[in-house]
Amino acid sequence: MSRFDIAVIGTGPAGLEAAITAKVRNKNVLLLGSTNLSPKVEKAHTVQNYLGLPQVSGEDMQKAFSRHLESMDIVITQDRINTVYAMGSYFALQGHAGMYEADSVILACGMSAAKPFPGELENLGRGVSYCATCDGALYKGKSALVIGYSAEEEKEADFLAEMADEVIYIPMYSRETSLNEKVRVLSGVNPVSIEKKDKRVILSLKERNIETDGIFILRESVAPSQLVPGLELEKNRVVVDRKQKTNIPGLFACGDITGEPYQYIKAAGEGNVAALSAVSYLAEMKAAQAQK
Repeated sequence: MSRFDIAVIGTGPAGLEAAITAKVRNKNVLLLGSTNLSPKVEKAHTVQNYLGLPQVSGEDMQKAFSRHLESMDIVITQDRINTVYAMGSYFALQGHAGMYEADSVILACGMSAAKPFPGELENLGRGVSYCATCDGALYKGKSALVIGYSAEEEKEADFLAEMADEVIYIPMYSRETSLNEKVRVLSGVNPVSIEKKDKRVILSLKERNIETDGIFILRESVAPSQLVPGLELEKNRVVVDRKQKTNIPGLFACGDITGEPYQYIKAAGEGNVAALSAVSYLAEMKAAQAQK
């Protein structure tokens, strides 16, 4: 497995700026996120305070970002990261599509507004998972339930249906689903809580309970508390210093994930600082190794 100098998680203004700055500093960059960049930016009617782009629409800003990436040959690896593990001298990143390694990591994955269900965190790894393609093989011949927050998650439910005897899909959105005929869709229900009982996992709905072997909760972003074990948080934001450093050496954060103000220009500025700090960190680590 090849190891990158810097892995950037997120394709909003913070992540894109971090990747661009790191590339300018001649680093081997892994940019993880969506090739559609940021839906939040694209849907913005008018942005009035982004330097050099006066009265720009979100759609036009998005196009400008894409052109900048293309001009620098920066490629987006379309994957969603579930967990970042600090391994001492490097980081291991677990994504839906596979594992990645990097000497430093920049978190720019935005703010997760979703609150975990009661019992969700307590049973994470004990019947609750955030990645069907990662853990799907464990459910061969078993039953599984998927709670999907966007149509993108339907692919993972279909993947599960290839192995599990039964798959139930609960869409948390109004768009019509398009799933494998083996997947049973329950629309218009409201998940309330999760509990483990006698090796089975129980999802409580307002209407009734569903018992299954495993529950997959597929949100557009993972809360920082679950993304990086040991990461220092204040409420739901990542604590950073002026150099965008977190409490974990080699791990930096920028943009909405660090808190207010939620402004594109602020996010891009923090992305620039985070990348420069990551470059400095790598230089320090290289110097320390040379002295051994």
